[in-house]
Amino acid sequence: MGTPVSLDIADDRPMTELAALADEVFAWLREVDARFSTYRPDSEVCRFDRGELLLSEASADLRRVLERCADLWGATDGFFDAYATGGLDPSGYVKGWAVQVASDRLRAAGADNHCLNAGGDVRVRGHSSTGLPWRIGVRHPWNPSAVCLVLSGTDLAVATSGVYERGHHVRDPRRGAPARGLRSVTVVGPDLGLADAYATAAVAMGVAGIGWLDRLPGYRHAVVTDDARCLHSTDLPLSTTDPVN
Repeated sequence: MGTPVSLDIADDRPMTELAALADEVFAWLREVDARFSTYRPDSEVCRFDRGELLLSEASADLRRVLERCADLWGATDGFFDAYATGGLDPSGYVKGWAVQVASDRLRAAGADNHCLNAGGDVRVRGHSSTGLPWRIGVRHPWNPSAVCLVLSGTDLAVATSGVYERGHHVRDPRRGAPARGLRSVTVVGPDLGLADAYATAAVAMGVAGIGWLDRLPGYRHAVVTDDARCLHSTDLPLSTTDPVN
């Protein structure tokens, strides 16, 4: 889906085993891209959107994603909408979900210490090679060479949705226009697919998304508004050793 992906496995294992684990992760992500990319006319999601594939003929993964997107539409009062742009585009859930699945598979294979980052959607578990908890920098929404805050933890799913790279690409489904008010939204919780969707929904809500995030159980957040205010949950897992710009 045009997203750079990096993987750091910090377990002390033979290089051949680490390489095999990495190969499995990237094979899975290539499979997800082939199935869900809206940029590939032959992808399963594009074929389904054009009516060339019946739901009964769809893969289990596509049916699962469509079901979850429908649930998220209800849970966000319609602000997470896989059809917001007119056609089917579940990318706001799929990227985080795919990384979460890959991380779950790594853990099941015994790779308890890893960091998987797909274009800002990050899943970390265990410790880095330094023996310390992982640190995740959240990009400054106006300065690409700086961070606005740094998170730290041993079991975090971190998703950021913003307008600083692709412009105002998230649409407010009620107005049918690009969403305004929030420059960047980061959501932290146990599941990256949900965190990704919640971040997208909050951006679509505009400033009203701040209050909605405050009431979201099990997930924490950091928000930068269009007028440069930075707000975050009081229990956000901020690093105590890194500066905040």
